[in-house]
Amino acid sequence: MRKNIKLTAGIATAAALALALSACGTSSDPGSKDSAGSGDTSKALVVAASPTPHADILNYVKDNLAEKAGLKLEVKEFTDYVLPNTATETGQVDANYFQHKPYLDDFNKKNNTHIVPVVNVHLEPLGLYSKNLKSVKDIKAGQTIAVPNDTTNGGRALQLLADNGLITIKPGVGTNAKISDITDKKGLEFKELEAATVPRALNDVDAAVINGNYAIEAKLSPAKDALVLEKADGNPYANFLAVKEGNEKDARVQKLAKLLNSPEVKKYIEDTYKDSVVPAFGAAK
Repeated sequence: MRKNIKLTAGIATAAALALALSACGTSSDPGSKDSAGSGDTSKALVVAASPTPHADILNYVKDNLAEKAGLKLEVKEFTDYVLPNTATETGQVDANYFQHKPYLDDFNKKNNTHIVPVVNVHLEPLGLYSKNLKSVKDIKAGQTIAVPNDTTNGGRALQLLADNGLITIKPGVGTNAKISDITDKKGLEFKELEAATVPRALNDVDAAVINGNYAIEAKLSPAKDALVLEKADGNPYANFLAVKEGNEKDARVQKLAKLLNSPEVKKYIEDTYKDSVVPAFGAAK
């Protein structure tokens, strides 16, 4: 039985987190010696992660590889895209595994946080899904498409739609595109929603662009169910293990990084997710 602690976003959670950290006197300075990433190998490495596939991959490591490597690993599940980074910044957790570089860069800039990537692990191709439509050709003027409302995934979603001829966006904006950058909506309407809630909107819209992990949690198969899917080749959206700046050399973090890029994890990802999630690293057999 997994003993993960499931945490959900909300005002009460954030307030409780801030109160607990204040009581403990945790520093938020990069590389603070008082932070959770002290490098004490006798302590468990606490990693915040999205439930699927991130926490699943971490639990595979915990159950099959960590003990032999001399690593104590604790996985805390978060169901949003904010608290894992704020908890890492404040020292509530030692590391996180849920995001890609464009999202992290935007988050650090907007929140004055100091989170840095350690090692790439996997890629979750973004996809366009529908409950009623069978092909992207069935999408017509007057229909509504839901897209993530955060800066990076929203732009990524619009680029996917543009790549498949559903809209036209300003030249050069690429994955930084916003709704205001659409030069031709071709009669379509757009509903911007928090990424985690987009799958639940499928019954209320004609189609929706959904992040790979949330698609899997909603029992959708990106490889089979998506009307269109991002290409993996040259994709900059690999998900990675991340820590607060200054904790990259923590011995526990280095052990986990090595395990996450191991042949065993590569095989686990390939066997478990069947191209819905793909390894973002090479591992010698």
